Amino acid sequence: MPHRIAIASDHAAFVMKTEVAEWLRAEGHDVLDLGTNSADSVDYPDYGYALGAAIADGRADFGVALCGSGIGISIAVNRNPAARCALVSEPLSAGLARQHNDANVVALGARLIGIEMAKACVTTFLETPFLGDRHQRRVEKLSHPTRSPA
Repeated sequence: MPHRIAIASDHAAFVMKTEVAEWLRAEGHDVLDLGTNSADSVDYPDYGYALGAAIADGRADFGVALCGSGIGISIAVNRNPAARCALVSEPLSAGLARQHNDANVVALGARLIGIEMAKACVTTFLETPFLGDRHQRRVEKLSHPTRSPA
């Protein structure tokens, strides 16, 4: 099923972002490319914030966030309460992020994994449904933090 997917990266992941965006379009998805548009140095938080905003305002159903390690941009995306971004490096984690956490953004480290692994992670992420049930109340807490019961 085609999805509306926002994709963003910093300079370290520009090449991977371009390849993943082209592949997603070839797979029939509607891709919103939020940049960066070159390998010139940029600040990953700007692109992570833009991706979180695209999820929050409904321009995209899912997102793909990339930077050198995937760590920085995932932190930036998760600053938006509507975004649930999971940093993954293999398909099992991508699937579990969807099943248990209803993650709507997947983050990848371009300096840590290759393009084929990135595609495998994104494929699993997009094809795996959220299980709901007991996981639903936990997911609701992710977007509406409260004090810990401890």
